[in-house]
Amino acid sequence: MPLSEVKLLELPKILDPRGNLSFLQNNDQLPFAVQRVYWIYDVPGGDFRGGHAYRSLQEVIISLSGSFDVVLSDGYEEKKITLNRSYYGLYVPKMIWRQLENFSTNALAFIAADQPYSEQDYIRDFEAFKQTV
Repeated sequence: MPLSEVKLLELPKILDPRGNLSFLQNNDQLPFAVQRVYWIYDVPGGDFRGGHAYRSLQEVIISLSGSFDVVLSDGYEEKKITLNRSYYGLYVPKMIWRQLENFSTNALAFIAADQPYSEQDYIRDFEAFKQTV
């Protein structure tokens, strides 16, 4: 899957002087039906998360709080996207290597995926990933 398939999605944003609100509803904003959600938090300074690709799972990554970088590779080229607004979601299709890094203090990454967890879907070795693509 080429990196051109990765998309930054703008989520609904309702402005209110008491505080803004964004949401996901009935999969209207995502290119798939959500089967699983998870979140990543309390990442120690200098550490990273991810460092893998999925054979078939696709996901949307949202920074609910703070900021972090998502480093993506299709095996040929690499790109880095900073997520720091809760009304943007990064769509990452299958067979894209991803690593989350450079977490700010109290960063909260929310991920919506189209499949339940399956260890067999992971490719955790970058060289094996490059050979697969």
